[in-house]
Amino acid sequence: MAVKAGEGGEQGKRNTMNRLLAAARVEFARKGLAGARVEEIAREAGVTKQLVYHYYGSKEGLFVAVLDESSSNIMSELVNLKVEELAPPQAMRTVLNHFFDQYRFDPFLGSLALEGIRYHDAHQTPRNHFLEMAPALINKLDGILLRGAASGDFRADINPRLLLASASLVTTGWFTNRYSMSALAGLDTDSAEGMATWRQYSADFVLASISLGAKKNADNT
Repeated sequence: MAVKAGEGGEQGKRNTMNRLLAAARVEFARKGLAGARVEEIAREAGVTKQLVYHYYGSKEGLFVAVLDESSSNIMSELVNLKVEELAPPQAMRTVLNHFFDQYRFDPFLGSLALEGIRYHDAHQTPRNHFLEMAPALINKLDGILLRGAASGDFRADINPRLLLASASLVTTGWFTNRYSMSALAGLDTDSAEGMATWRQYSADFVLASISLGAKKNADNT
């Protein structure tokens, strides 16, 4: 039976919104913002269509909420990774592998990310959890870089913000640009071999670019 607005108190409302976000996430990932139907989302969540509009105002409002929750979960996982006791190269590889694995183990994240990119390119969106949490992740990478520079593993001139941007593109591009990646790498992006190969290669590539050895080699050319 579809639930009504306000049923079950504040905890009931929170549970209902969680079901709505979960159902909407799948619908938007499969059909995109234009193709998704509020009726299907409401039915899957066990609520009325009117309740969806009551909570989120519009289909677009629900989509933005889904993007915000997804980015919040992604950033929280990365910021809370326990890497401080690892040697700098291992710590950085752990973060890079987690970039990849978040998409690897979530069948909807790549499609949702692509739809989010298209939406943000065409709309002015309010400040969200991704932007709010980015400084914490940048600081985490900067801490690894500083330790790596002190230990002689990494160059001392690495911009952590630029590193985060380039590393995220290199690792997650396997899932957000499947056609080009498959054609250029000669690997099936959905295959176990393709994923294992790119997971290893992308981390190796980023680590090589920030290693002290890369700087020395460049100075000698």
